[in-house]
Amino acid sequence: LLLDESGGGLVQPGGSLRLTCTASGSTLAYYAIAWFRQAPGKEREGISCISRQGGITYYTDSQKGRFTISRDNSKNVVYLQMDSLKPEDTAVYYCAAAPASWECGQFDTWGLGTQVTVSS
Repeated sequence: LLLDESGGGLVQPGGSLRLTCTASGSTLAYYAIAWFRQAPGKEREGISCISRQGGITYYTDSQKGRFTISRDNSKNVVYLQMDSLKPEDTAVYYCAAAPASWECGQFDTWGLGTQVTVSS
């Protein structure tokens, strides 16, 4: 399984971005997928996770109501819709997969990340 993030960029405060995590080399439906981020000088933090079939989603409190995770297993993609972006959302965003047939929890496959910068 390989993961590739896309959709990052520069956006003004209050704006929106949709990140895409595209899987290759295996069937995405086998994997729970999470989004993480890491800002300069800070530890990596989890943002959200979605179960293999999309029926269960998790969010950290700071992103609830602003970020939405979804997936389309027919296209081998997971999305992270980010609205009402703030400067403190600036970070490199990563998607990660749990081991095959596991649900959200531990993750052992990572993409290379996509930069999100929120600035006026």
